[in-house]
Amino acid sequence: MASEASRIIDLYQRKARDWIESRALTKLIEKPWLDRFRALLPPAGAILDLGCGSAQPMAAYLIGLGHPVTGVDSSPAMIDACRKHFPKQEWTVADMRKLALRRQFSGILAWDSFFHLSYDDQRRMFPVFREHAAPDAVLMFTSGPVHGEAIGNFGDEPLYHASLDPAEYRLLLDQNRFRVVSHIVEDPDCGGHTIWLAQLI
Repeated sequence: MASEASRIIDLYQRKARDWIESRALTKLIEKPWLDRFRALLPPAGAILDLGCGSAQPMAAYLIGLGHPVTGVDSSPAMIDACRKHFPKQEWTVADMRKLALRRQFSGILAWDSFFHLSYDDQRRMFPVFREHAAPDAVLMFTSGPVHGEAIGNFGDEPLYHASLDPAEYRLLLDQNRFRVVSHIVEDPDCGGHTIWLAQLI
């Protein structure tokens, strides 16, 4: 499994066009959760989107509502697409595990990105979240429903996913001063996503 986890960055770079095209065909099923996320933000609060992809449709929705977005993705092709469609926002090619922007944000998103990291890399992300969180910042990420690893499929190639146990996510959030606002396992109204919404205290 570790070898599959190490291939994620290369896979998304090589298959960026396929991902962009397939995502363009899907509806914004995440809208209710994005609305819950932004309801906890100050007006026009700045958002850090980790694993932003091409920015469409999620970051695009938030930008349209007046939130400045700083997007981070390991794929240069994805970031090129972001810059093309939203040139007034900030887009950075970077590995979220090594992120050190020396700035803080009102909201942090890691939707369908964080769960591609190995167990230990996920654990190490929580101080990264905390470092980039402004007072009262809101954090939202997706995970698996239980502890385990799984291999999906993307472009006929293996796609790695991992999840910690929910109790460990709660502990990591607590250790980094995030309070769980909502946690839904396999939300049927959001494509079966398991979602964590938390806020810095």
